Amino acid sequence: MEYAQIPDRIVQELVPGKEITIAHLIASPDITLYEKLGLDPRTEYSKSAIGVLTISPAETAIIAADIAIKAAGIELGFVDRFSGTLIVTGTISETEAALTAVLDYVKEKMGFSICGITRT
Repeated sequence: MEYAQIPDRIVQELVPGKEITIAHLIASPDITLYEKLGLDPRTEYSKSAIGVLTISPAETAIIAADIAIKAAGIELGFVDRFSGTLIVTGTISETEAALTAVLDYVKEKMGFSICGITRT
């Protein structure tokens, strides 16, 4: 008796590591980007900078938001404890300082793997 070959089944799971996989600074973004992200383009920070972080485990985005706010005069644009996304806005130097503070803290105090800050 021959049996039809059953294809292998692959199960993919998200296993949260302790890492920041994206740390990006967008300098002088177009006003359309602010609008598409649901940010108010009329704030004093418009056309300055947007900082984006992707963090795992996702709940760490809450801690990162606290660090970013305390480290520099940025505004919190968005924080998602389910996806691990953090968006901040401010001047270019404030946004970069906030991103750097978050990266430094999670690396030194929490033992995270981090990436470098990229810019556009």
